[in-house]
Amino acid sequence: MLTPGAFAQVQLTPPAADSKGAPKKEGPKEKKAPAAAKKPAPAATPKAAPAATPTPAPTATQAAPSVFDDPNVDLVYGAYQRGMYKTAFDLAMTRAQYNGDPKAMTMLGELYANAMGVKRDYARAAEWYKRAADAGDREAMFALAMMRLSGRGGSTNREEAVKLLASSAKLGNPKAAYNLALLYLDGQTLPQDVRRAAELLRVAADAGNPEAQYALATFYKEGTGVEKDAEKAVRLLQAASLAGNVDAEVEYAIAMFNGSGTPKNQPAAVALLRKAARQNSPIAQNRLARVLAFGTGVQQDKVEALKWHWIAKSAGKGDPELDEILASVPAADRAKAEEAGRKWLGNK
Repeated sequence: MLTPGAFAQVQLTPPAADSKGAPKKEGPKEKKAPAAAKKPAPAATPKAAPAATPTPAPTATQAAPSVFDDPNVDLVYGAYQRGMYKTAFDLAMTRAQYNGDPKAMTMLGELYANAMGVKRDYARAAEWYKRAADAGDREAMFALAMMRLSGRGGSTNREEAVKLLASSAKLGNPKAAYNLALLYLDGQTLPQDVRRAAELLRVAADAGNPEAQYALATFYKEGTGVEKDAEKAVRLLQAASLAGNVDAEVEYAIAMFNGSGTPKNQPAAVALLRKAARQNSPIAQNRLARVLAFGTGVQQDKVEALKWHWIAKSAGKGDPELDEILASVPAADRAKAEEAGRKWLGNK
């Protein structure tokens, strides 16, 4: 049974800008006086200049004209992406107050929750997330649900969290669908329902969420909530692997190495194991040590195998069989491998 992992972090999508204001009309252009005529023109009776129409001052219900009215300019998210959090905070506050922009409210919640450009304040973060969620922003719903589950910014409220996750998932938020699936798997906040969990994981996986793709692959591999299907499992592992999910990289590499649900490709599998090993996966480090020790799918290298075996053991992934296989490595090579392992751990 897959156990729920750590909940996903909220990630903001670029705030939607408000509709573009009416274009300004240009006044009549002043005509240049003609060149001096040969004969002076008769004096004309001067006419009164037309009175300029005053521009009305903005009222409480009318936002002051600014770049916020331009949907092509998103200074709030741009400042956030560049790490200019104080600027993002000031701009988001203006948008929230003048335009009632729910995306800007969500941004304020993010900045308060993560101490970006402003002192951390979970209570204020929850307030801004609540305002944005009430206005229909799916990211705010998800973020507030996570706060209600953890008890940050207020008391724990799992019932409210479930409703927020369900609403966010209905609006197409894959992170909400994934975390709601975890609650159905956990069986504490919600009654355990692996079939419902599989449905939600499929929604999130189809939207490209790599964690959901990896979890659903495990479901298909083991037949949990769905019919067992090795090929579907491998396709999902491949998608999650391409998205950078390290656990999926390891499982996909093992599937390729053994030819389970996919054509056997040991060189590609070893390359992927090496990538995952360098990303600090103890399982990948152990499997890489094994193929190097046996020389399967790659040139045998017991010193390199010992290095990765030593690194995996330091992370708690011991392997008595590998200990026995590598026991014959000469002392000088063993010292060289351990030195390389320590260097790698110190530089990672």
